[in-house]
Amino acid sequence: MEFSNFFKIIKKHRFTIVLTTVLTVIITFFLVRNQPDVYSSQAKLGTGIVDQTQSVLNDMPDAQESKVSQEFSNLVEMIKSKRMLDQLAYKLIIHDLTSKNPYRKTSPLLNQLNNSARQHAIATYTELYNKRQALSLFNPDQNGLYKLLVSMHYDDQSILRTLSVYRVQNSDYINVQFDSEGSELSAVVVNTLCAEFINYYTLIIKENQKKAVDFLGNLLRVKQDTLVAKTAALKNYKIRNHVLNLNEKAKSLYGQMSDFETRREEAEKNAHATQAAIKGIDKDFDPKDRKYSESNKTAVTQKILATKAQLQAVNDAYVQSNFDPKYKRKIDSLNNAASAQIDELSDKYILNPLSTKQSLVEQKLGLQIQNDLAKNSSGPINNELNRLNRKFDALVPHEAATQALESAITIASQEYLEILQKYNQANMVSGFSIQLRLIERAEPGIAQPSKKMLLVIISGVIGFVFCIAVLFILFIFDNTIKTAPDLANRTKMPVLGYLNLLSSKSIDLKNIWTGTTATGETKQLKNLMQSLRFEVATALAADKVLLINSIEKEEGKTFVAVNLAYAYSSVNKRVLVIDGNFDNPGITAFTKTRFYLEDFLTGPFDDSFFSADAKIKFLGNHGRGASLLEIAGEDSIYGKLAILKDAFDVIIIEAPALDALNRSKEWILFADKILTVFESGNSLNENYKQNIGYLKSLNGKFIGWVLNLVPGDKPTTEIE
Repeated sequence: MEFSNFFKIIKKHRFTIVLTTVLTVIITFFLVRNQPDVYSSQAKLGTGIVDQTQSVLNDMPDAQESKVSQEFSNLVEMIKSKRMLDQLAYKLIIHDLTSKNPYRKTSPLLNQLNNSARQHAIATYTELYNKRQALSLFNPDQNGLYKLLVSMHYDDQSILRTLSVYRVQNSDYINVQFDSEGSELSAVVVNTLCAEFINYYTLIIKENQKKAVDFLGNLLRVKQDTLVAKTAALKNYKIRNHVLNLNEKAKSLYGQMSDFETRREEAEKNAHATQAAIKGIDKDFDPKDRKYSESNKTAVTQKILATKAQLQAVNDAYVQSNFDPKYKRKIDSLNNAASAQIDELSDKYILNPLSTKQSLVEQKLGLQIQNDLAKNSSGPINNELNRLNRKFDALVPHEAATQALESAITIASQEYLEILQKYNQANMVSGFSIQLRLIERAEPGIAQPSKKMLLVIISGVIGFVFCIAVLFILFIFDNTIKTAPDLANRTKMPVLGYLNLLSSKSIDLKNIWTGTTATGETKQLKNLMQSLRFEVATALAADKVLLINSIEKEEGKTFVAVNLAYAYSSVNKRVLVIDGNFDNPGITAFTKTRFYLEDFLTGPFDDSFFSADAKIKFLGNHGRGASLLEIAGEDSIYGKLAILKDAFDVIIIEAPALDALNRSKEWILFADKILTVFESGNSLNENYKQNIGYLKSLNGKFIGWVLNLVPGDKPTTEIE
């Protein structure tokens, strides 16, 4: 697709483009010439979202930019919400209904209201304003009141057309701007909308804060009651189970148990040591010496045994009293008494020759006393350890129960403190005023610069661009063939030439080929036909019969055939043109010949036809809708054509279009070469594609295309 063709289309339709642009400009001018002036008013709101000087708590962390943008978007959308715009509309319409100087020129619908209807409208609007409710369009009465708002352009959709609400860059402020035909109306709309928004925002924030304080207060009381109940449960458990301080008591018991364990180990160690020493001494004694010595110590031994019994009793009391020092003194006294008795016993020994073992006897008696003391002290120590273990085991259930109660108290206390902190913070915040405030009030502004001329210019540009866009779309989706290269590329078949479109409605071919007054168009046509003649002559070579047809009718076969005949005659060739189109004999009507093909094929023929007085001869037909083979047989036709070949240098046959089926194909049987006419501007539909395939199957008879009527539309001429 060549875009140069697009510029040709623009050049062709340049007057349409200019006319459309001018009409658009004119229409826009008349539409905007009575447009009223526009007055703009603007107010500024401070939100306190970014400005920390208005913050209640100075230790607030900086919020993320996305969170800040989201909060500003919520505020902007709330200002532009239908609820706010309805409140604004109610105040505006109530003013216009009650004032002699309405903000806008009253609408016809408002003028139709009588006094009763006005009072009803005022009462309804006032009630809806106080209740912050919207009009119900399902209610016929309120639907009529809504139409009244629409007629005055106070409805939400009308307000939003010229209302602008936006955040000022990255600041803490929101601009509210409104444009209207009245300076006072613009200022009133902006100030009223800001006031309604601040009141509504303050109301919902205070209500939410009150709900939060009430909720946290109730929750705080519940948590406090829970904490008190769990503390009382721990106290009652300790009182009921006589638990004072489990940790200290457990530590004391554990210390006592460790001390007794140590003493038991010492007693066992002493018992084993003294027993081993006694066994060693016994080995040194002779049985006779033992009998001798024992007979003399019976009385003293009885005293020693009595002292040992007393020592054992005092030692048991000493262990059971947790080693009370007063028992220690008694033990020491009894030990001294036992030592004296042992000494006395040693004095009673009667010496014999074995007196050297006297000291062993004394050692043995002392070791026996120590062994008895060690063995006797182990029992009370074990009993005391068992008693301490039982007391320690009895503390475990109490410890588990108290730990569970203390853990529950810790959790309840933590929850209570967290709720208390939130409650105090919410209570403090609710006592401060809302940060949202009106920074700058809107004032009546001056008229804005007129945009009428800008709208006129924009309309002209839009009209021009629209025309170009339409032409470009048509160009993109245009699959028609307009040039010879397009035809060759699309069909993959040769194109021998093309013929230009003539602007004249009637064509004098004789004057074109024999006259000297040829114009630019006719001169170009003549040159193109001469070029086509050369290509056809080259393709024909020694052949003489050329068939000219087309895919569909009225593509210019007659025009091409007659002009090609004149082109051949201009180089001194004798040319015969046969009108083979029995359905539409255009050549016959154009030349008004008296020689007919049917007469030549079926009967005697006037020999004057072959006279040499003219370079171009025409054979017409009677136009009765017959086919060639219905007029004569195939052999007869070949014989007649042989006669014509001898008489003429070139025979040009105009055949019907290929969509005439057999009428065109019968002529192809007798033609040497075929030239097909294609009209510029046609597209390759299914009919064309089928017949192109047929032409390719003719084994070299088809020599190529000739593209007719290039460029533009087909004119109305006297030649087909």
